[in-house]
Amino acid sequence: MTGLDWAVLIAYLMGTMTIGVALARRASGSLEDFFVGGRDLPWWLAGTSMAATTFSIDTPLYVAGVVGARGVAGNWEWWSFAVAHVILLYVFARLWNRAQVVTDNELSELRYGGRPAALLRGAKGFLYAVVLGSIGIGLAMLAMVKVVEALELLPSLGIELGPGGRLWTVVGVAVFVLIYAGIAGLWGVVVTDFLQFVLGLFGAVVVAVYAVSDVGGLGALVEQAGAWPEVDLLAFTPLEFNGGWIPRGWSMVAGISGTTFVAYVTLQWWAFRRSDGGGEFVQRLAAARSEEEAERAAWLFNLLHYVVRTWPWVLVALAAVVLYPDLQDRELGYPRLMLDFLPTGLLGLVVASLVAAFMSTVSTLINWSASYLTSDVYARFLRPEAEDRELVTAGRIASVVVTALGAAAAFFAEDVTTLFRLIIAVGTGPGLVLILRWFWWRINAWTELAAMLAGFIVGLATSVVPLFRIDDFGLRLFVTSLASVAIWLPVMIITPPESEKTLRSFYRRVRPGGPGWGDYRRATRLPAADNLRQDSYRVLAGLALLFGLMFAVGGALLLRPWVAGGNAALAVAGWIGLRLLRTEAETE
Repeated sequence: MTGLDWAVLIAYLMGTMTIGVALARRASGSLEDFFVGGRDLPWWLAGTSMAATTFSIDTPLYVAGVVGARGVAGNWEWWSFAVAHVILLYVFARLWNRAQVVTDNELSELRYGGRPAALLRGAKGFLYAVVLGSIGIGLAMLAMVKVVEALELLPSLGIELGPGGRLWTVVGVAVFVLIYAGIAGLWGVVVTDFLQFVLGLFGAVVVAVYAVSDVGGLGALVEQAGAWPEVDLLAFTPLEFNGGWIPRGWSMVAGISGTTFVAYVTLQWWAFRRSDGGGEFVQRLAAARSEEEAERAAWLFNLLHYVVRTWPWVLVALAAVVLYPDLQDRELGYPRLMLDFLPTGLLGLVVASLVAAFMSTVSTLINWSASYLTSDVYARFLRPEAEDRELVTAGRIASVVVTALGAAAAFFAEDVTTLFRLIIAVGTGPGLVLILRWFWWRINAWTELAAMLAGFIVGLATSVVPLFRIDDFGLRLFVTSLASVAIWLPVMIITPPESEKTLRSFYRRVRPGGPGWGDYRRATRLPAADNLRQDSYRVLAGLALLFGLMFAVGGALLLRPWVAGGNAALAVAGWIGLRLLRTEAETE
């Protein structure tokens, strides 16, 4: 990093702070202003912010590590969530927008009633903010530490510090984020998210272009990566298609057993705690101006997240394997390429893009976790009579608390991939209940509480406790999911359903489709606001469009014309299906 590189980075940081201060007034009016932007976010800003939230500094490092160890097919660990995200688009986005909540936990006391609902809301608020939120912030901080060390940022300033000192420099950046996130609330987060996403994507493309050029172009990259002896780097799935469409059997992709791949595709998307959206996604959808804008925001997120930015990361990861065959920590391939091949000035800009990715995720996690502590714990149980100004102050204090906890989590973390898998494991189990609560009146608060705690305890035990640890990740997910079902199903049977008053009130507010609310539909004389059958067809068509586009782009970049052509046809079929379904809906 030269003086010019540092000047570019500092200019970016100052610009971000200026935006945060300029938007501070919009966050100071009420709790809704601070945490859901006054429910006035345009779809393009909400959707880009959702994409920026999932693009942290850890993600390019994570993809580099996954591809280096397990090939392109290793990305199914996060590609599988596309199923849930398309269902979010056509089913849950409108439901969350109609619910009009500040946090997704607030739904607990709309859907359920009495003390069990209050207990569920408080438990989820504490668990998601203090435990999972802190792990998420720690994950981003750990990746930032790796980048600081790999790029030798401190030595370039003449500062020599040990690992602890490097971590504290990252904490300093997190405190910087805390300042503008705490001042500006959600509006400051999403506006800076937009700029950070554009800069982060630009940085990923720049690194990909320089890395592939140094290898000798796409042809040379594909040739050398295809000859890699340890791992089948170029397989899109563990089930190969030997140049055409004839299955050749399970490939030897290191670390992806048949069990794990099946778990990714068939289980992970519905068993995870965000099966119906959840977390910061709900925050953005609840902040959108209307149901239609919430749906558009969800589509934009899916396109940006899966189609646009997947392949720059993959190309960089493949180039890192080819150029650094002896690199021990594959997660460092991304920053190593930056340092070795980017010219002065451009290096500073791409470093700024990684800092932007770090800041976008951390700012969102801070705002999201603080919303749980403030709305679901402080305002609900400690100070229910608190006025808006006091709640905004409490939100800012909560932001400091979760940032400190995230820094503590980073001290104990070792690598990005392990921490990412831990987040998935401890969040697996309650997903089916979270889906069913929208469409079946019989689900009660005790059922959801049992599913959440069972999944968390079993996922944690099978991940970190030596006696119960399951190394096969797919088997770990299966065990966690089945154990959760074995606990919540009996709990549902032996506990009473929610009161008629609570169930009718929820139906009037949300009006979900499907047969599970038939009695309440007749009792309230209110028709369902959604056609669940038609929405299911839209989900299938949307999946064809999304996966078709993603693999058509990947097939073209990796010079696999059969893959590119077949998936392009699949995408066209999905698009035609969506158009026909829209026409059918408009004529009904």
